[in-house]
Amino acid sequence: MQASKFSILHRSSQIAKLVSETFDLAIIGGGITGAGIALDATARGLKVCLIEKNDFASGTSNKSTKLIHGGLRYLKNFEISLVRESGSERAIVHNLAPHLVTPQKMLLPLIEGGTYGKLMTALGLKVYDFLADVKGDDRRKMLDKEETLHKEPLLNKQTVIGGGLYAEYRTDDARLTIEILKKAATIGATIINYCEMTSFNYDSQSKIESLNCKDYNSESIFTVKAKNYVSAAGPWVDQVRKKDNSINKKRLHLTKGVHLVFPFEKLPVKQSIYFDVPDGRMVFAIPRGKITYVGTTDTNYSGSLDHVVATKADADYLLNAINSMFKTVNLTIDDIESNWAGLRPLIHEENKSASELSRKDEIFVSESGLISMAGGKLTGYRKMAYRALEAVLKTHSNSKTLPKLEESKTETISLVNPPLKSTDEVEAYQLELKNVLSSLGITDSYYSWYLSSSYGKQADIIIEKSKDFKSNNPLECLIRAELWYGIHHEMINSLNDFFIRRTGRLYFDIESVKKYMKIISKDCANYLNWNTKRITSEEKKLSLSVQDATTYYNNELK
Repeated sequence: MQASKFSILHRSSQIAKLVSETFDLAIIGGGITGAGIALDATARGLKVCLIEKNDFASGTSNKSTKLIHGGLRYLKNFEISLVRESGSERAIVHNLAPHLVTPQKMLLPLIEGGTYGKLMTALGLKVYDFLADVKGDDRRKMLDKEETLHKEPLLNKQTVIGGGLYAEYRTDDARLTIEILKKAATIGATIINYCEMTSFNYDSQSKIESLNCKDYNSESIFTVKAKNYVSAAGPWVDQVRKKDNSINKKRLHLTKGVHLVFPFEKLPVKQSIYFDVPDGRMVFAIPRGKITYVGTTDTNYSGSLDHVVATKADADYLLNAINSMFKTVNLTIDDIESNWAGLRPLIHEENKSASELSRKDEIFVSESGLISMAGGKLTGYRKMAYRALEAVLKTHSNSKTLPKLEESKTETISLVNPPLKSTDEVEAYQLELKNVLSSLGITDSYYSWYLSSSYGKQADIIIEKSKDFKSNNPLECLIRAELWYGIHHEMINSLNDFFIRRTGRLYFDIESVKKYMKIISKDCANYLNWNTKRITSEEKKLSLSVQDATTYYNNELK
């Protein structure tokens, strides 16, 4: 099978297009927001390019709680429109990729003296269902103490007085971003990672005329020309605006969120839980495959944007939260298997704490024509893309006429082909994979779940390719086939791309990273012609990522 348009093997032709063509829209930033804008704009008839200075989804879009959720807690701040939009978007994104965005019942335990009482919870969840247009069995259900403890026996029997059960959706944020970018590339967008926008060039009217860019693979410098420019740089939005000299009173307020990962047997929750912590905040505990992860913290941040880590204080905070709610687990820092730490690029508001800041998105338009999308949530990526394109239409000059935009189509564009069209189809396909993998000597049902939830029916290609590798260990053949697929179809350009953003193994199966790093490094070298220096560099970077995921620093890194 030949490499797709979204392959590192086509990098030279991708750069040639960036250099030689004039685009209708150039997007800076390859997270979920940039991805959403690229897909919407390309599907509506614009010639689009996107550049990302690191890997796609390497910032905030790989560090969320990994939920496509309605934002129940935003009701507390009376952000009604945000809850309504998030609620309606959940169902749409689920329909676009039901293998990747899966229904997840969430249990909200009620405890004596907790944040939410029975009456307020019942009312809040009812309003939530109404705003989010929740239907049928997904509607909230109030539980008494016995029913709540049956749903989750680990809860503290002394303090639980009941609970509420409501609907959410779980996802893999990085894989969702990748699938959106792949789809945009398939229909015509020119997309590249490890290519940084270093500075702007301006015309005689002080409008942006082009971007100066640096390709980190070849160290080459080139210029990208477009009629319109959108920055979707997440936590780096203000840095990009500074390069444009367009910082004004509106600015970002960065907060950090940390999640801890435990082996499932250490925290064997039967289902996802959204629970009170001693300081009045709420935290998620979510089972996923071999592990259960817990998060998140919400603290002001002023450290390095490019190297965000978990501190001992972050770990202690979440451990205290877990041990307060689940009295019998007695978890310590030694029980943590992995962690991830990321930044939320929120809009600054005076005299508001980190947890009080709104998660709404906002658009900043500079006199140079740069349109910056700031704030927002993973769940709202489609609506953010729509609003960004509305801003493009509103602000572009008559001398830079765009083609007439078609109506947005992203509500119906399946992200993965061939598509799985429903939860029932996903479950049937997972069972099918289980039988196929068993015939290859892989009997652990985790892998049929992992492959189907990560790749959908693209898993067929990976399994078929695994037969080409020779090893007494079928799991080694499988992971090498995953790499082959990622090189040819998912723009993998580094070991971190593979083990973190494409497969999630650093967080959800960290032992496999340590076990297969050398063989994957060797395969990468063969596919991508890495020399000894590049191999050493890649292995060092991956080892640092493993270190960050398993270390709790005394302070933030500057």
